[in-house]
Amino acid sequence: MPKRILDLPAIDRPREKLQKNGADALSDLELLSILIGSGTSKSDVVSIAKKLVTAVDEKGSQLTVNDLIKVDGIGTAKASTIVAAFEFVRRRIKPEGLKINKPIDVLQLIQHYAGRSQEHLITISVNGANEVMNIRVVTIGLLNQTQVHPREVFADIIKDRAYALILAHNHPSGDLTPSKNDFSITQKIKAAGKILGIHLLDHIIIGKTGYYSFLERKQL
Repeated sequence: MPKRILDLPAIDRPREKLQKNGADALSDLELLSILIGSGTSKSDVVSIAKKLVTAVDEKGSQLTVNDLIKVDGIGTAKASTIVAAFEFVRRRIKPEGLKINKPIDVLQLIQHYAGRSQEHLITISVNGANEVMNIRVVTIGLLNQTQVHPREVFADIIKDRAYALILAHNHPSGDLTPSKNDFSITQKIKAAGKILGIHLLDHIIIGKTGYYSFLERKQL
């Protein structure tokens, strides 16, 4: 039988944690668990939330009800609630809340990926007014220059009609030192962007203890 939220000690329940410590103290899964509300007879709410994280990461602000109802345990009502919540926030934080003066300003928007157990390659679309348009996860897993193809990186960036992009990924080990692959991927995406007329503003490596900016290190 799936484990219910009520089976957890009160101190570990997402709603109680939010009320006591604030939303910042909750993980992505816990925040989604609150939005979902409850699980099903087949899946507990946390298991459903784990599946939803993937859909949210892939679609970013373009998340739709149809994307969510593909997840077992999510019906139209729950999907509509989640999409409505995302859209409400999106309207409130644009444009000023997402305007960046320097690439590293986006760190607050992607820092939650720092704690992921696998490497996530993230793209941030930026328009000509230096406003963040969308944030997406392109690949999950150990990054290798042969796996990161410009086609996958730029497909949605082009759809956004973006002026520029910021590349980012997390290092689960906590060591922020760029690998040879990190340098190779950066140059590959920069070269492809030059052909497409889309500027690569920065490549940021994030970890639980800080970040590494290729732009700040003059390695872009």
